[in-house]
Amino acid sequence: MSARLGQIEWPRRTERLAVRRASVDDIDAIFAIRSQPGVSEWLTTAADDRDVFQAHYAAPDRLAKTLVVELEGEIIGDTMVSLSNAWSQTEIAAQAVDAEAELGWVIAPAHQGRGYAREVIEELFRLCFDDLGVRRITAGCFAANEASWRLMERLGMWREYAGRRDGLHRSGRWMDGLAYAIDVDEWRTDGVRPDPTSTD
Repeated sequence: MSARLGQIEWPRRTERLAVRRASVDDIDAIFAIRSQPGVSEWLTTAADDRDVFQAHYAAPDRLAKTLVVELEGEIIGDTMVSLSNAWSQTEIAAQAVDAEAELGWVIAPAHQGRGYAREVIEELFRLCFDDLGVRRITAGCFAANEASWRLMERLGMWREYAGRRDGLHRSGRWMDGLAYAIDVDEWRTDGVRPDPTSTD
């Protein structure tokens, strides 16, 4: 994954944002965003201890798939692009290598509601489909994280899975989960493009 992202020209620019590969120098800014209660509630890994977070974030596998989002030079969030092989029959497995990408994203609460998340994820759609040759993009969240799944639907992703109490939240509660996807054919047909005026 890191090698393939390394072949992309960085930063990627949208109308208002810049997206680039993350480095260990970004840890303080990302920790400040991810440790906020409204953000950390939904993250897979909690950001409540600076040293533990640094060890997690700076791990080579993690850093290789992390991108940061900048607004006028300020880091306002981060995203994940994780490539994986699609399921295939054995004889044609080589054609399914890195055919799927899972996306994840975080935007600082102070910058939410301005369409930045949509703007950056649509740029990642272009990155995955056009530059990396991905066939399908997926993303998931807790069903209680309404802002996330509503954004996925505005992005043209379809809900392909709704799990009943299938995920254990760090609160100790089993919560419903949702999974969304979009494939390259639908993306090209629908022509999903940035709309900076829409809210996150």
